[in-house]
Amino acid sequence: MTGETDLKTLLASMTPELLAGTYVFITLAPGFAQPQGLDPVMTFREREGVTLIVTEEAAMAAGLTAAFRCRMVTLNIHSSLEAVGFLAAITTRLAAAGMGVNPVSAFYHDHLFVPADRTEEALELLVEMARENRV
Repeated sequence: MTGETDLKTLLASMTPELLAGTYVFITLAPGFAQPQGLDPVMTFREREGVTLIVTEEAAMAAGLTAAFRCRMVTLNIHSSLEAVGFLAAITTRLAAAGMGVNPVSAFYHDHLFVPADRTEEALELLVEMARENRV
């Protein structure tokens, strides 16, 4: 299964789903061991350190400094990793509303980490975007 590549189909067919929990981004310095119990939904290694997206609760329990309190929205369309413009269209729409977003593409779906205090607005914009592309 390679996923959908047609932009119009991707936008029209996405069904944004808000996942439970509040997430935060943390970073661990190179060589620093990941504390037990974090169970990150994303791990990414950079030269400066390892970025983890974890629940706010887990970060607090581990005594870690967190950034970007957010909620996770899964777009629920199997998008191809080679699809062109899908996240660009979405992030452009959210940016027009003055909203920062951190998108993560995984094998099957794209996930958006949106500001926790603007979650409902983000969902409304995404649903509206899908509706506009169905016509």
